[in-house]
Amino acid sequence: MGKGLLSPKKQAMETGLSVDQAMMDVIIEQCGALGRIRLNRPKALNSLTHGMTLAIASALEEFARNPTIAAVLLTGEGERGLCAGGDIRVLYEARAQGGHGGVAARFWRDEYRVNARIAHFPKPFIAILDGITMGGGVGLAAHAAHRVVTERSRIAMPEVTIGFLPDVGGTWLLSRAPGELGTYLGMTGDSFGPQDALLTGFADVELPVQALSGLLDDLTQARPGITGDEIRRLLAGRATPSGSPPLQERRKCIDAVFAGDTVEGILAALAAEGSPFALETLTLIQTKSPTSVKLTLRLLRLARASSSLEECLEREFSAGVTLTTRDDFYEGVRAAIVDKDRKPRWSPAASDAEIESWLGPAQDRVFP
Repeated sequence: MGKGLLSPKKQAMETGLSVDQAMMDVIIEQCGALGRIRLNRPKALNSLTHGMTLAIASALEEFARNPTIAAVLLTGEGERGLCAGGDIRVLYEARAQGGHGGVAARFWRDEYRVNARIAHFPKPFIAILDGITMGGGVGLAAHAAHRVVTERSRIAMPEVTIGFLPDVGGTWLLSRAPGELGTYLGMTGDSFGPQDALLTGFADVELPVQALSGLLDDLTQARPGITGDEIRRLLAGRATPSGSPPLQERRKCIDAVFAGDTVEGILAALAAEGSPFALETLTLIQTKSPTSVKLTLRLLRLARASSSLEECLEREFSAGVTLTTRDDFYEGVRAAIVDKDRKPRWSPAASDAEIESWLGPAQDRVFP
């Protein structure tokens, strides 16, 4: 057990979980000068629960005020990935009890506050996006000051596949990728590897898996007050040259066909472009929730003009809570996670007026 393990009783009080469960799902510890957050549900690909989110929030407060903590490191236990996203099965099951909207709102409000806290954390925050990192995992890792990928990294914001939207600040991140790469990734939900993570701004440096243990040793010996520049030099010293990003080879096509502001226009541009990649992309988008694709494009265009992560999180929260009142979200979760038949039966796309009505500030905001 690392030095200075945060009180299990405190974690339990924060999360409403038993002491044993709070300790099992996320491990919070101090190793030398390093504060560690270890997501610990490897059999579930470290999927994020509400209790884990609250435990992380408590840890961030403790690490920020502890003068012996020089930096914070986020990792996932097991070798399959950092985090496959939020544990959305809970929301699906809550629908049968009639309280799904409230459950979702409480979860997302606390989760989005953690995302913003990480983005503005006062000490160097390092996230290791090793293996699968999707959805809520991206929200924890990609807002960090120092994002590390490995040769095993596979990253995605796949929410349109389940009738949802790229939340946890996903619209902020995607809208700041070069050209229209973020539009392509948001509307398709496609995954990408380490080179494309660097290209799109989801990561800062690539390290080989074999270098991670040495990095951990270096970080535990960091002195309080270490600067972000010093962390960057430390990471650069262990980095490997990254290969050519696959998306760069498709950049010209992506920038051309995804420049439109309507889904109909983008689909028509893909059909007219006619290359195998364009036609495969057209087919892929047509398998997603029509409402989610349309909402995602609108959110990405609004995010491009936004001045802060928090502004995007507020819009994502308002739209996300509304989606819990619609069938597509539950149908998407059913097809992808519950029954796993991969055959969702989507409803027709919402109208432009409906979508605009979802984007105003929610009655109960994330950031009062």
